[in-house]
Amino acid sequence: MATEQSAASPAPVEIADPAPLGLAGFAMTTFVLSCFNANLLDAKVGAVVLPLALAYGGVAQLLAGMWEFRKGNTFGATAFSSFGAFWLAYYFLAKDVLPGLDSNPHEHQGVGLFLLAWTIFTAYMSVAALRVSGAVLAVFVSLTVTFALLAAGSFGPYDSVTKAGGWLGLLTAVLAWYASFAGVTAYTFKRPILPTWPAR
Repeated sequence: MATEQSAASPAPVEIADPAPLGLAGFAMTTFVLSCFNANLLDAKVGAVVLPLALAYGGVAQLLAGMWEFRKGNTFGATAFSSFGAFWLAYYFLAKDVLPGLDSNPHEHQGVGLFLLAWTIFTAYMSVAALRVSGAVLAVFVSLTVTFALLAAGSFGPYDSVTKAGGWLGLLTAVLAWYASFAGVTAYTFKRPILPTWPAR
């Protein structure tokens, strides 16, 4: 009887690693926004980041987080779900909330508080990333400092500090793309192509 039951039980379904998708969605959206924070492009066309924030940084990354839950990866689930939610929140903040606060002299403080909260979250996730890999740790440390600079720049407001945060955000995007590329090529080539320095 036990043998019959075992034979009838469906085999566990293995799902693909969602981390390269989550890292890619985060990297691209961060890259585009950081181009504007670093004053590389005219801020008047900054709204081009919103579709990315909604679809790729937001929805795709949130889905990656849900798949990490399915794989039993608490770190990946927390990270991707949270940053997917960050980009969704950013979309509504930039599209619906901030335009209504244009005449409020304290608007920059509200944005600073929003960014400070994400700085705190990213900082403690950096501690957890010590047990993931060097590549992921680099992303989180760089992102923590990026958020800290953007928060300080908003609280000031200090445009030069925000610009520095934009440049560091570009570095963060490159690091996230690196980790994504390492993950997806390791799968397609069936061997590691780029080092990620996994924790031991």
